Amino acid sequence: MKNKFDINQFVEVITPQSMAQKLAEKEKTSRKQMKLTQKELSVRSGVSYASVRRFENSGEISLFSLLKIANVLGVLEDFNALFARKAITSLKDFDV
Repeated sequence: MKNKFDINQFVEVITPQSMAQKLAEKEKTSRKQMKLTQKELSVRSGVSYASVRRFENSGEISLFSLLKIANVLGVLEDFNALFARKAITSLKDFDV
């Protein structure tokens, strides 16, 4: 009998779906910290209530709607860092 184990118990595998769900969880937490209901967020952002609800439940949303929500939650600027390249540092730059 082979021992079976789930690799996910030891390493977190990031998939587009898991990242979308994490973003949705963070959005929901931020919304609640601002004491906004889904409907209030919908009105303030201009994103339909159904889209806000679907995003929080499934992680599915259009990029433009996500940006509109991020703007209301005060995190729109965070998107600037998404595709930023990290500087490569030479070993010569370190004092050893």
